[in-house]
Amino acid sequence: MASPGYALSRSVKEGGIAFKLAHGEDVFDFLSLNSELNSIFNQGMASITTTTMDAIISSYRNGFLGLKGTVVDVGGGIGVAISEIVKAYPHLKGINFDLPHVISNAPPYDGVTHVAGDMFNAIPPAETIFMKTIVTLVFPFQTILHSWNDDDCVKILQNCRKAIPKETGKVIMVEIILDRTEDDPFNDIRVTSDLAMLCFSSGRERNEREWEKLLGKSGFCHYNIVKIPTLFSII
Repeated sequence: MASPGYALSRSVKEGGIAFKLAHGEDVFDFLSLNSELNSIFNQGMASITTTTMDAIISSYRNGFLGLKGTVVDVGGGIGVAISEIVKAYPHLKGINFDLPHVISNAPPYDGVTHVAGDMFNAIPPAETIFMKTIVTLVFPFQTILHSWNDDDCVKILQNCRKAIPKETGKVIMVEIILDRTEDDPFNDIRVTSDLAMLCFSSGRERNEREWEKLLGKSGFCHYNIVKIPTLFSII
């Protein structure tokens, strides 16, 4: 999967996504057409999710305790993240939402329903929506906001807005926020991830002002940032 890196200079000169120039398909279509690689990708995402969810759940403990009803994990892969949330907070019901070729490989979990669909079309209704980015060396992302350009992110967030109650609904995003603080040990990795996005998708990492702009365009007037001891922050 190093081929997109060799196509990066061509991508910069000619336009287009390096991964598609190297393989003839965008990364998600490529995975859907290659079942063995799709399985490896899903298992890799699941393994990394397991190690990061402890930090997310413990750092956002009061936030999860305050939720009610159903939580939809948008782009949730084979369901590891939402299963960990429901296990830690059994008063919640979980929906794992992802593309059909991903959901077809998802195992059963107590308290979790798997739903196949496309986040660009519609998202299952729920009280809360959860979206989490994963970064790896081979695939620097899972199918959430940093994988997409600004216009696509607005479409996804607008669908999130439609899926939750107008007054009480909540969207929880776990994303990289580019931070210029010199003493942050994860800064270099965040920048590396931003560069890697040039190879694999039309997306990129964003700073707080850029996230604020996207949220505003999507109809979200208020947000909070919770720092956690990982690459990511909770928005």
